[in-house]
Amino acid sequence: MENFKAFMVNKNEEDFTAEVKILRLEELPAGDVLIKVAYSSVNYKDGLASIQNGKIVRSYPFIPGIDLAGTVVRSDDSRYKEGDEVIATSYEIGVSHYGGFSEFARIPGDWIVPLPEGLSLKEAMVYGTAGFTAALSVHRLEENGLTPEKGKVLVTGATGGVGSVAVAMLAKRGYQVVASTGKEAEHDYLREIGAAEIISREELAGEKFRPLDKQLWAAAVDPVGGKTLSSILSKLDYNGSVAVSGLTGGTDVPTTVFPFILRGINLLGIDSVYCPMETRKLLWQRMASDLKPEGLLETIQNEVGLEELPGVLSSILKGKNRGRTIVKM
Repeated sequence: MENFKAFMVNKNEEDFTAEVKILRLEELPAGDVLIKVAYSSVNYKDGLASIQNGKIVRSYPFIPGIDLAGTVVRSDDSRYKEGDEVIATSYEIGVSHYGGFSEFARIPGDWIVPLPEGLSLKEAMVYGTAGFTAALSVHRLEENGLTPEKGKVLVTGATGGVGSVAVAMLAKRGYQVVASTGKEAEHDYLREIGAAEIISREELAGEKFRPLDKQLWAAAVDPVGGKTLSSILSKLDYNGSVAVSGLTGGTDVPTTVFPFILRGINLLGIDSVYCPMETRKLLWQRMASDLKPEGLLETIQNEVGLEELPGVLSSILKGKNRGRTIVKM
């Protein structure tokens, strides 16, 4: 059988390892479709999977990587044939099923999306789960009535994966985007990808929390959570909405019922992992068309190889990454 390279983590009673190894195809888990992986991408969850106590990986040894895009080599699923270009993200990939940090992957057919016209395999992974989460956030806000005429839209964690793509997608759709970041050095980058205004993380949160504050934004995309979300809820316009997808700012949200019962605020939960396939395919089509910002996918991407992964995974856990990092196989 053919040998291939993969980034593998392993843990036993004595130690923990994270390194590139040579494997055989028969070592891959069961799945309907064998894919030759062209690109994967790096997400915060992948960073957690690469450390000893990250609480992501369920059994060892394991190949992390929650995203992958590549070409079908062999298929037992009639929906896919040799040569098809496909995307696989979310579900149990990179958590309990061997993931994308590998030259080959075997994936259940029900977890696969055909690569839409207008998108390359590389571009699909510049998006990855972070881009999909941003697209789902914008989609849900618009389903809930958001239009550019309603007012400004805030994006928190704006230099991160979800934030960067959300800023660019919203700008492409004609929204006036307010980007929040704690990185002063990245203001030019944020303007380049579409931010009309930039505010600091401290300015957003404020020194003192008020259950209801001055109304500033029609909506928000928030991959941060925690006290940041509390502040957003207090500052949204009447009947405004916030799409929440992350917890880098913590899991506790100290707020009251006042924004909800006095201003009709909508809190929209964004789950990209088990998003229904019908919606998933629709969003990938939108990411190849009306949500695809011209030039963005080159601006925000940083490309690395498997051997460079340990440093990149460490960096994303420290909040030092900007935009999206893709892994070329």
